[in-house]
Amino acid sequence: NTACPTHAMFTKYAVLASLAVAANAFAPSFLGGRLSLRQGQTSSATGVSMKIELPPLPYDYTALEPKISKTTLTIHHDKHHAKYVNVANQMIEGTEMEGDDAEAILMKAHKDNNVGLFNNAAQSWNHAFYWDCMKPNGGGAPTGDIAAQIDKDFGSYDEFKKQFDVAGNTAFGSGWAWLSWDGSKLSVDKTIGAGNPLTDGKTPVLTMDVWEHAYYVDYQNMRATYVTTFLDELVNWDFVNENFAKAKK
Repeated sequence: NTACPTHAMFTKYAVLASLAVAANAFAPSFLGGRLSLRQGQTSSATGVSMKIELPPLPYDYTALEPKISKTTLTIHHDKHHAKYVNVANQMIEGTEMEGDDAEAILMKAHKDNNVGLFNNAAQSWNHAFYWDCMKPNGGGAPTGDIAAQIDKDFGSYDEFKKQFDVAGNTAFGSGWAWLSWDGSKLSVDKTIGAGNPLTDGKTPVLTMDVWEHAYYVDYQNMRATYVTTFLDELVNWDFVNENFAKAKK
């Protein structure tokens, strides 16, 4: 059967509208439903710079098209990521964590079992990391030290791809797929929700967001296609190599 163009267009805009509504539905009431995109907010109480920030995208909103659309990046970065940043900063205002960076905050929140703060701080960190894990004309087999380590720890790049693909496609509901360094070897990890391998003592060197807002406008229910596209056409292996070099020090 041939899909009706009018129906397809309606479906896309319906998805768009629902994602935008969902993002705004979670906007904190103290912002009146509007999300601030300020970077490096300052506490009205102490004047201390809040270091959970919303970094600009490392490329133009259209740079990843047609793999990731301008529409997806706009909603994902300016609505979803911004919401996590603003909520996290509001939660730490007036506390000893005010001024800490996202990693320090998520680790303390995890230790204290502060689920709400962990979710927002971790998602702030995860998203900032994710943007740099992609680049225009990226993807394909890696080069450099990370390529050699992947061959050593997985046997081949194809085996790594298989495991990363499984992690991305089997994260139930929403989550992340990771390539992490544990101090002696690389591993593929899967986390649900805001989870991050940092809490297991590992150092992430690559991540892929598999929350629906990361891909649904462009791929709808075909997460597997998004995962394949991410690996074959989007991964920024230069950034992964930089992370790996730092992790080994």
